Amino acid sequence: MIRRPIHNSSAASRLLTSPISLFFRFLFSSSSENNTHEPIVSNQNPKSPFGSPTRVQKLIASQSDPLLAKEIFDYASQHPSFRHSQSSHLVLILKLGRSGHLNLIDDVLAKHRSSGYPVTGELFTYLIKVYAEAKLPEKAFKTFYKMIEFNFTPQPKHLNRILEVLVSHRGYLQKALELFKSARLHGVMPNTRTYNVLMRAFCLNDDLSIAYKLFGKMLERDVVPGVESYRILIQGFCRKGQVNGAMELLEDMLNKGFVPDRLSYTTLLNSLCRKTQLREAYKLLCRMKLKGCNPDIVHYNTMILGFCRQGRAMDARKVLEDMSSSCCSPDSVSYRTLIGGLCDQGMFEEGKKYLQEMISNGFSPHFSVSNCLVKGLCSFGKVEEACDVVELVMKNGDALHSDTWEMIIPIVCKEDDSEKIQRFLEDAMKVEISGDTRLVDAGIIALGSYLSSKRQMKRMNVRERRRL
Repeated sequence: MIRRPIHNSSAASRLLTSPISLFFRFLFSSSSENNTHEPIVSNQNPKSPFGSPTRVQKLIASQSDPLLAKEIFDYASQHPSFRHSQSSHLVLILKLGRSGHLNLIDDVLAKHRSSGYPVTGELFTYLIKVYAEAKLPEKAFKTFYKMIEFNFTPQPKHLNRILEVLVSHRGYLQKALELFKSARLHGVMPNTRTYNVLMRAFCLNDDLSIAYKLFGKMLERDVVPGVESYRILIQGFCRKGQVNGAMELLEDMLNKGFVPDRLSYTTLLNSLCRKTQLREAYKLLCRMKLKGCNPDIVHYNTMILGFCRQGRAMDARKVLEDMSSSCCSPDSVSYRTLIGGLCDQGMFEEGKKYLQEMISNGFSPHFSVSNCLVKGLCSFGKVEEACDVVELVMKNGDALHSDTWEMIIPIVCKEDDSEKIQRFLEDAMKVEISGDTRLVDAGIIALGSYLSSKRQMKRMNVRERRRL
């Protein structure tokens, strides 16, 4: 049982008999009873009824209820001989912010200021983090000026984090620019990241001219741009369809000794291909190797697609063959794009060759690839070659589209087989053909086996007639 001490009726006496007081006394008296043989911790304040600041900090941090944590903090603050640690203020700010009790944070800040502790950047880092998570750009914006109010000069990292919060809300772009301009007046020097945050935001907002002016200011103020700075602008120019301006930036970048990253090259290759500047795109692809950035599968596939779209499948084939010299192997997208391009130009024999290569390299062709080949070969009367494609795909255990079956069945089978074929076909059509269909249902396997046996019989008959 907890005894309530008899004191006078002063305010201090009333505080010590409050529920929080009883909570503290119970907590720490229980702790001392359970550890009677342990020495007294040296950092405890003998005048404080609730132990050391570290102990109170742990108690605040352990509370799941942020309002109870705030009540404990306030109660301890009222004792004249107790002084909270800086960490207690930080923990409580984060706890209140994450629980949505933002109106109580200013009170904690005021107590921190009056406690005599020096104001640190960590305190405001926590505060900005709270407002960022709560999606409160206006509060984040005002935090910059609150730092100045506390006689603390914001660091570039604080400026950058506030700008990131502001630009993530479309309506705060101008406020971000306003803060950027006033930062220098308060002794905060923007760095490369500061400019990058703003340039990216204005490029995405379709304000390329402002982003480019910021890049110019960056150079004027001797802030060294990085690879990311150039990439942001290159992407901005390409998004606007100004690929020549993007290429000029690449040249400037290379002249200053920067090695462009893969994403910059990918952006440029995409834009050049869309602008049908395929010669320039291929030259850029070759130039990558000389500048220390080996092309990867994305770069090669971009070029293959670019050539195929312009009806230059033979050039696309050369790109695929060049891949081996860069130790980069084609993937299923490379083959699918190339075969589609060859079919579009009526080069079905070439397409069939690359289908065989694709399967031999362990890739499963999408049913659209085989359908395109079969349809093209049949239209030119090359029935045997079309059947070869069907058999090749079936042996690999891949699906054929219903259109493919409808084209090939009448060619291989006789009229008197119609009932049997209809039964197989009904089973085959039970399989739902989708974009990722790979394995063939038992009904389709039966149909494929039947068609294969019919082809073998036809071939035997042809050989027999030739012999006679």
